[in-house]
Amino acid sequence: MLRRAFVLGAALLALTSAPFMAAGETMSETPLHATPLHTAAKRNDVARIEALLADGADIEARDDSGATALLVATHENNVAAARLLIAAGADVNAKDKISDSPYLYAGARGHLDILKLTLTHGADLKSTNRFGGTALIPASERGHVETVRTLIAAGVDVDHVNNLGWTALLEAVILGNGGERHRQIVDVLIKAGADINLADREGVSPLQHARGHGYDEIEQLLVAAGAR
Repeated sequence: MLRRAFVLGAALLALTSAPFMAAGETMSETPLHATPLHTAAKRNDVARIEALLADGADIEARDDSGATALLVATHENNVAAARLLIAAGADVNAKDKISDSPYLYAGARGHLDILKLTLTHGADLKSTNRFGGTALIPASERGHVETVRTLIAAGVDVDHVNNLGWTALLEAVILGNGGERHRQIVDVLIKAGADINLADREGVSPLQHARGHGYDEIEQLLVAAGAR
């Protein structure tokens, strides 16, 4: 029991001690060497973006964090700017220095409108973040129900295992709060065919985690689906 608690604590530390711009954060300041296009994207200034692109601005230019203008727009959930940049050919899979891409970030944060734009413009469903997780895993952890449904419908692997040894189902239980949104996500994952008995590295199953957290409704869903 103590070892399990230690492993969980170490995993959570890894999640919370990531460097600048951890997945799910927004850009509070403009990084050095941001181009005018980055600035316009951050401000959701569509007219300025159009003018800059017409003048030949490099749509894939990077700032000091490695972010493109599209990723900056995604950080701010600036849908209009993101739509324009994507329509102009911006790479929805371009990663910054901490392996966030517009597609992965939109999925992790539940920025559904931008996520859908990336999915219709070449999003790499197998791409992973710095924790080795697909977009579905943080979306499940954070309770983004419609995002989870959208990603599953797009074809993201429901049983992908990240570097911590967790699937989307495990993260929904381990890092979720057991509330209605996470209950719905567990239900969606079960119905999508997720392996309900795929355990973590310690051999602890989603059902055992649900019981350990006292998440009765999630436990009932798993039991009804035949979980052990």
